[in-house]
Amino acid sequence: MLRAHAELVRELDAELAREHDMPLSSYEVLLFLNDSAEGRMRMSELADSALLSRSGLTRLVDRLERQGLLKRERCESDARGYFAEITPEGRRAFAAARRTHLDGVRRLFLSRFSREELRTFATLWSKLDGATTSVPQRRAASGGAARG
Repeated sequence: MLRAHAELVRELDAELAREHDMPLSSYEVLLFLNDSAEGRMRMSELADSALLSRSGLTRLVDRLERQGLLKRERCESDARGYFAEITPEGRRAFAAARRTHLDGVRRLFLSRFSREELRTFATLWSKLDGATTSVPQRRAASGGAARG
């Protein structure tokens, strides 16, 4: 599973870099911002969503800000907090990259499986939703280690 994931991510990253000069990590940050209600998110929330460390996100946001794809704004209710907000240029770049990314996902992953296999994947993956938070709770509730 890890090898297949690494190969898919490497190829998707290479396509985005080649076609749009945009690494997958930048695409993902723009995806979360583009799909958020106001086109902006708190930096801490964005880091958690993109599975990046706060320092890693800060460096990435610095680059995206220099490229004009997003801007940073101070949070009025928390002087220590900042928002990252996608710009109109960021939305245009994201829309172009999204087509490439989705085509790549279809070609490299989805096209290799039947509809039934994809439904099975969805069922199996849904069992892992929240797995890292629910396992300790089950252990505590059962008074011992989870059975496997």
